[in-house]
Amino acid sequence: MSIENCSLTGININNTDFGYTLSLINGKYKMIIMYWLAEYKSVMRFNELHRAIGTISFKTLSKTLKELEEDQLILRKEHPQIPPKVEYSLSERGKSLIPILDVMCTWGGKNRL
Repeated sequence: MSIENCSLTGININNTDFGYTLSLINGKYKMIIMYWLAEYKSVMRFNELHRAIGTISFKTLSKTLKELEEDQLILRKEHPQIPPKVEYSLSERGKSLIPILDVMCTWGGKNRL
């Protein structure tokens, strides 16, 4: 892959490699969910994620988790029991994005105004 694929002139950014990556992590909570699963607890249940994030509604968390699962960034494991037990973890594809999030965190620490 070359840098030219990320910044082609005259092409819609959504059709570039950069745009594709942004489409996967774009959204208010996607990176936060991924970071929680990577840095704090590798397997979390829905209510654990909700408590950890704190500012997210149940509806938004549910929608965001579905999007992350559709993009194959997280795994959803449902245990057949009553009450139902569902656990979320990063997929290998999701784990491959963590270095990008780490760099963003480092940059933020160095450049915060």
